[in-house]
Amino acid sequence: MLLPTLTTPRLTLRQLAMSDAPVLHEWLSDPEVMRYWSTLPHTDIAQTEAWVQSSLDAMAKGEAQDFAVLFEGRVIGRIAFWQGDEIGFLFDPRMQGKGFAGEALRAIAAYGFETLGFTEIRADVDPGNAASLRLLERAGFVRTGAAERTFEIGGKWFDSVYLSLQRP
Repeated sequence: MLLPTLTTPRLTLRQLAMSDAPVLHEWLSDPEVMRYWSTLPHTDIAQTEAWVQSSLDAMAKGEAQDFAVLFEGRVIGRIAFWQGDEIGFLFDPRMQGKGFAGEALRAIAAYGFETLGFTEIRADVDPGNAASLRLLERAGFVRTGAAERTFEIGGKWFDSVYLSLQRP
């Protein structure tokens, strides 16, 4: 399945590619970036390449919609739907606080509603991830629930806050 290219005033969202693995590895190997992710930091590029390949395989099966986010031709983030209408994102920490994630989120949400026909978009966020919670709530997501001990990562349990954005 080939994804369309989405554009915003500052960004281009294009299908994730194996060639994105080196830049993604910079973030996926950073313990600070991975503090709220669902896996431990990646230890080598081969792990990141396998992660990208699993995403490409899921897209080929129609199980994911995974976009690289580009600003001025450079990959600055990744945003995706998986498990149907669940959204997730990861951005270069040097690019955070500049409105790029919100801009990408609005673009992919419009794609989810208008092209994919979603009636809602869901998110699962660690309650300690205040920046992601603020981003989602500014975009119109509302909290729908919470659960304890939803992810075990490296022998430690983490909780979840669930959010939803309804189709306009």
